Amino acid sequence: MIFGNLASKLSEVMRKFRGKSKVTESDVKELMREVRLALLEADVNYKVVKDFTKSVSEKAVGAHVLEGLNPGQQVVKIVNEELINLLGGSEAKLDLGKTPPNVIMMAGLQGAGKTTASAKLALMLKKQGKNPMLVAADIYRPAAIKQLEVLGGQIQVPVFSMPEGTKPVQIAKSAKEKAVRQLNDVIIIDTAGRLEIDDRLMEELEEIKKATNPSEILLVVDSMTGQNAANVAVAFNDRLDITGVILSKLDSDTRGGAALSVAQMTNKPIKFASVGEKMNEFESFKPDRMASRILGMGDVLTLIEQAEQMYSEKEARELEKKIRQQTFTLDDFLQQLRQIKKLGGITKLLGMMPGVAGRIREEDIDEKGMVKTEAIICSMTMKERRNPGLLNASRRKRIADGSGTTVQDVNKLMRQFEMMRDMMKKMSGGKGPRGLGKLGGFGKGGIKF
Repeated sequence: MIFGNLASKLSEVMRKFRGKSKVTESDVKELMREVRLALLEADVNYKVVKDFTKSVSEKAVGAHVLEGLNPGQQVVKIVNEELINLLGGSEAKLDLGKTPPNVIMMAGLQGAGKTTASAKLALMLKKQGKNPMLVAADIYRPAAIKQLEVLGGQIQVPVFSMPEGTKPVQIAKSAKEKAVRQLNDVIIIDTAGRLEIDDRLMEELEEIKKATNPSEILLVVDSMTGQNAANVAVAFNDRLDITGVILSKLDSDTRGGAALSVAQMTNKPIKFASVGEKMNEFESFKPDRMASRILGMGDVLTLIEQAEQMYSEKEARELEKKIRQQTFTLDDFLQQLRQIKKLGGITKLLGMMPGVAGRIREEDIDEKGMVKTEAIICSMTMKERRNPGLLNASRRKRIADGSGTTVQDVNKLMRQFEMMRDMMKKMSGGKGPRGLGKLGGFGKGGIKF
């Protein structure tokens, strides 16, 4: 889960503070001590941590906070605001205002994920109505060109490459000339990386920058490298004057050190984050929403946006009608499970829910439970899926054998399905989910909140 460890610790600290009706300076000092420890354990740069806690402390000990109504909530609000500032303040858009083709130059160390990030960015721009072209300018890493061509084929974006031996700066210049002829309005140059920063790498990147006059120079950094990501970003920024950062592998980063250090250390915004292995798991970086996730307050807006991409208005109305009339079937349930998988799985969705984010651990969630559930439903006939009342003992035995599960597994699923249908009916009636303590089927004995 994104920032799982940090979110768990900070959300617990904030939860204890939120309900305080009276707050003293010593309370603020204790809070800052716990926040400081959580950030340092998350591998956030020491100077960044020091500046952050100092700024929060200065604002939190003001008379209007300590003597005001709900001082605990006001302090939490200050922490949230400062965390947003730490992450860059506001969402930073791509600058594509030059005469087409606009050049986006990707930079970073080898293994940071530049090639994949280039293709993901191309797909995002294509969905926004752009006509991008990918440029294979990494001539050193074995199979780098082939990898970009494969990814380009998957997303149906053209990839420009040149014969072996051609220098990267020439590849970039020729690509820009071809983009003019083909009316590609954006070209994304996948440049070479090294295992470490060296003059040869930087000189090559500086030549490409001079030759192509890029609109954007985006540095791809591996989120999992923690503090080192910030050091790399500073070094690249000093030589190239980058315009923004892409955080790769953010879905695997349970600490948060890179995200919380990079923007502050370079004074350049984080523009995008790669949040999964799939090509569409790439999103604009929104500091306010990310801060909300880190503090355990969820990210409902992103959840809604992702759901809207999956459902048409007609489908949403039909689903609502089925829930209200209690005609929601096992086949509908199967379709919802598959949609959840497309949205990144139950772990990712729970991490965006207020009151849940920061309180669950990945080890508490069994994503394989979804696979078992899918197998059981797929072993049913369409008639059985639409009318679960047909499932007598012999049918349940056949379904268990066909899905590689047990009759007990089938019985458990049916009980959970009936409970879920009842809960959905209550929710659609405006009563809300009373007594919801488990999300059946996905936790080890249920996910307990």
